[in-house]
Amino acid sequence: MDRISALAAFVRTVELGSQAAASDDLGISRAMIGRHIQQLEDRLGVRLLNRTTRKQSLTEAGLAFFEKCSAILEQLTEAERAATELQAEPRGTLRVNGPMSFGNQHLATALAAYCERHPQVKIDLVLNDRQVDLVEEGYDVAIRIARLTDSSLIARRLAPIRIALCASPDYLQRHGTPKIPADLSSHNCLLYVYAPAPLDWVLVGPDGGEVSVRVSGTMTANNGHALMAAAIAGQGIIRQPTFIVGDALRAGELVEVLPEYAMHAPTAYAVYPHARNLSPKVRSFVDFLADYFKGTPSWDAGLPTTG
Repeated sequence: MDRISALAAFVRTVELGSQAAASDDLGISRAMIGRHIQQLEDRLGVRLLNRTTRKQSLTEAGLAFFEKCSAILEQLTEAERAATELQAEPRGTLRVNGPMSFGNQHLATALAAYCERHPQVKIDLVLNDRQVDLVEEGYDVAIRIARLTDSSLIARRLAPIRIALCASPDYLQRHGTPKIPADLSSHNCLLYVYAPAPLDWVLVGPDGGEVSVRVSGTMTANNGHALMAAAIAGQGIIRQPTFIVGDALRAGELVEVLPEYAMHAPTAYAVYPHARNLSPKVRSFVDFLADYFKGTPSWDAGLPTTG
């Protein structure tokens, strides 16, 4: 027996005063209304309604049961309404994870614009540079800057990322400017520990050929801004994305090294666990980011292309 249907048949019969009226209201036969109520009484072992050919009335047990059932059905209706509204309009808390530097410089601004458009969404943003487990840690969306491998996650491309080799003019004046990739092995290279291969820098020449150089240095860090600050202070050569070093390059605090060479670059993606029955808040957020970051990235404006 469908217990919800049986409860609805009983409650509407009481509210409307007859099984015939309940039948018309619910769109099922009068016989089915009667069977629902009879099955409820059999299951409970009590009579709910006193019925005659002319009228019906609630028993004492029926009155208590009717009051509880009415509250239950009202709560169920409200729950269905809430779920439908959530599907219709982005709302609720959206848990977002992103990398520290990109999050501070570019994602936070995008989030502010998204919230302006969707005021019923509350953002819970966590920034760190490790790769989180979206499902296990309860994130709705993560921004990843990577060369993605096969994954159960759904990925939406947001923007290309360019990696630049750079150093301060002061460092290059004191230690010389690398002329070929092999020269990097004799320089102080400041290393980002979360890079896939921190000690092996692969450069792509103008002819498309790859050159791998083993590097070393006096500083490692888990944050690109820390490395950039050290490079600006004249400590060595860094390999960092232009969304971090772009302003320093434009200001002349850093200059590109071996600009005729390119480096294998990752891409910025929005990733989320699955696409089936995707909530409006996740769908609207991913669509918004794809539109917000489309075209030439703002952090590359005014920088020469390389490679």
